[in-house]
Amino acid sequence: MDDQNKNLILATALSFVVILVWFVLFPPPEPTETPPVEQAALTTPESQVATAPSVAETQAGTGQVVAEPESDAPRVQIETPRLTGSISLQGGRIDDLSLKDYRETIEPGADIVKMLSPVGSPSAYYALYGWAPGTGVSLEDVPGANTLWSVEKGETLGVGSPVTLRWDNGSGLIFRRTISVDENYMFDVEQSVENTSSAAASLAPYGVLARHGTGEDADLPGLKNFFILHEGVVGMADGTLEEIDYSKMRDFEIDANEGAQAEVFQVTENGWIGFTDHYWMTTLIPEPGSKFKSVAKFDNRRKIYQTETVLPTLTVAPGATETTSTRLFAGAKEWGTIREYQKEGIQGYLDSIDWGWFFFLTKPIFWLLHEINKLTGNMGWSIIGLTLILKAILFPLAYKSYVSMAKMKELQPQMEALKEAAGDDRQKMQQGMMELYKKEKVNPAAGCLPILLQIPIFFSLYKVIFVTIELRHAAWFGPFQDLSAPDPTSIMNLFGLLPFDGPVPGSLLALIFIGILPLLLGISMWIQQKLNPAPTDPTQQMIFAWMPWVFMFMLGGFASGLVVYWISNNVITFTQQYLIMRSQGYTPDVFGNIKSSFKRGRKPDAK
Repeated sequence: MDDQNKNLILATALSFVVILVWFVLFPPPEPTETPPVEQAALTTPESQVATAPSVAETQAGTGQVVAEPESDAPRVQIETPRLTGSISLQGGRIDDLSLKDYRETIEPGADIVKMLSPVGSPSAYYALYGWAPGTGVSLEDVPGANTLWSVEKGETLGVGSPVTLRWDNGSGLIFRRTISVDENYMFDVEQSVENTSSAAASLAPYGVLARHGTGEDADLPGLKNFFILHEGVVGMADGTLEEIDYSKMRDFEIDANEGAQAEVFQVTENGWIGFTDHYWMTTLIPEPGSKFKSVAKFDNRRKIYQTETVLPTLTVAPGATETTSTRLFAGAKEWGTIREYQKEGIQGYLDSIDWGWFFFLTKPIFWLLHEINKLTGNMGWSIIGLTLILKAILFPLAYKSYVSMAKMKELQPQMEALKEAAGDDRQKMQQGMMELYKKEKVNPAAGCLPILLQIPIFFSLYKVIFVTIELRHAAWFGPFQDLSAPDPTSIMNLFGLLPFDGPVPGSLLALIFIGILPLLLGISMWIQQKLNPAPTDPTQQMIFAWMPWVFMFMLGGFASGLVVYWISNNVITFTQQYLIMRSQGYTPDVFGNIKSSFKRGRKPDAK
């Protein structure tokens, strides 16, 4: 066996092992979309809480107050081109929000995605704001999670139509909360306190995101619990990205200042914190340049996950008014939308998307895919276009590799002569081959590089297709209406020709009775092999014979967009290699190699 074949087998086997391990460790997610906030009702919703911080010296700490289910409290409607919902006047909570542009499934008439849900409903998930009492102010003097506000201005919250809520504590402090929203998913929450008393008042503004669960990831709505996907706390603290899984939150130690299981980040200039799921996110964002305390907290007794931002204490003089403003993002993790918010000054906001270990590849790959999709308007064709561009970028390396392979074929007679001359002396044979390679300027390892480079690109594209919402429910043509899900077709019903449904996606039958895309993948890999004659070694023959079909079944459950990429890559690679080898004077006998593979499969005639 010559060194070229050894290197090719080594590279192919390495690719196979890495992808096999990836498949075992990170199996494809279930394609069924779980609504982000729908789940079985909690047994004791009355006991659920949200935290309201309290003040200690010049920086607020935290305490606990109960956020009770509302009892027919009035609501203010939210209506924008992309959002619908309402704000409860009990606590002024933003606790009812749905996304008009996204549906739970691709089925016609499917419900739109629900982001936030009030206390007392299944799996409450909401944002609330308030003031923590300080010197000269009692807990009863500040609005809490259950304070009943009144509407001072506005009727419906919409783009360009803010709403102002008002609460008078009856002791000289008048609180106002003005809420506005942009055309996407960003709310601006301006809190003010007017001091009409004769004494100064000290208090600290805060924001809280609370998510009720049972303390287990599987019971939080919408979670995929997929190893390569981060779900839980996400935040930025002065340029440092913070990511904490929900399971890690349950392991928090008791923080003495918080009096609860918590992790605290002191932000001196820029930061934000919130919760991220697969496609959706909520974050609290103080004004850029603000100093604040960022807290991730888990209430083990009541099973509530929380994130908080607590701003420094303000002292309001008699007759004065103090105002503070923060923002709340609640919506889809759209790359373009989040990028615009980052340009507006939210530091590191694009990192809220989980780019993974290969972020230096996933970020540019997604940017390129996004730009191509702007031209084509179709993610399927965009993936094929992306493949063409990636192959063009790698073409110089591929050219050297395929030229080297063609030269190796030309040197085959001389290599065979060296083997015969060396006999059983392997050292002499190796020395002779190295001299031959040096003389002819051939690198026997060059054939490995294009194959090895495909591994990080494959993983990066897998991450892009799985993580980014732009691929969610992205249609190609015909039956391929969701490129983030496995191929919906199946051999079982002849790819839709027979009048019954195929196996349920993600099931064992779906893995066995694969769709048309995995089948094309196997065929394209098999034909690509036929550019070269089969190796003479029986072990090598077996590996090469089985590899396309193993990959076909192994990748059949992956996102169909990824399979489209792999098929495109195989077709382009075959074309490149065929043309380059011909340009070097070696014409691959593809049809002859295919015929010989069938001949080898026949039993010899009996004599």
